[in-house]
Amino acid sequence: MEGEIKYRRILLKLSGEAFKENSEPIGYNSLIRIAEEIESVYKLGVQIAIVVGGGNVIRGITSSSLSIDRATADYMGMLATVINALALQARLESMDIPTRVQTSIEMRQIAEPYIRRRAIRHLEKGRVVIFGGGTGNPFFSTDTAAALRAAEIGAEVMIKGTKVDGIYDSDPTKNPNAIRYPEIKYMDILSKELKVMDATAVSLCMENKIPIVVFNISERGNLRRLICGEEIGTLVKG
Repeated sequence: MEGEIKYRRILLKLSGEAFKENSEPIGYNSLIRIAEEIESVYKLGVQIAIVVGGGNVIRGITSSSLSIDRATADYMGMLATVINALALQARLESMDIPTRVQTSIEMRQIAEPYIRRRAIRHLEKGRVVIFGGGTGNPFFSTDTAAALRAAEIGAEVMIKGTKVDGIYDSDPTKNPNAIRYPEIKYMDILSKELKVMDATAVSLCMENKIPIVVFNISERGNLRRLICGEEIGTLVKG
């Protein structure tokens, strides 16, 4: 029996890698799986905002590899997040889930510009809101964009969906003896320099008292279980 709904308004951060499937930047099965996880929570009446990354489309562009300066490379990455946002919107709407994409860089033909009050109104009306384009500024990650949007819309929690089941003391893909933290403090992530997300994002959540949950979104049903109060992944708080 599922418990009571723990969070009523969430900010879900999806990495670009979550969309990837084999050599395809956006895999059919990956997209369906993500959409079904969101649908399972949407049916509970939870207000869902999403920030997507773009690493599946563009990753590792540096000035040394392609002679592209960092700011330009970051703008290219922001555009990549919009590709993922539109793909997810199309999939969700095919499942009769009303969805709006808002971008920090204006592109009115395909998405709304990011307006905080409008985003909150969409959530109140039962629409899923997907934020593309990161913060709209170079030198900031999509993790930071997620923390910023979570604070702006008054999200009760920032949930980061990854391919691992929480935060470890070392890379679990390289160290079979890595230990998972069921719970950890913001300051411990910063002091231990754990690479789960960048320091700016962690600091933003700490300042605004927004708990972070890092979990494996690849495992079917995990998001719903988390929302219903099960101890899934790693909880980050003060």
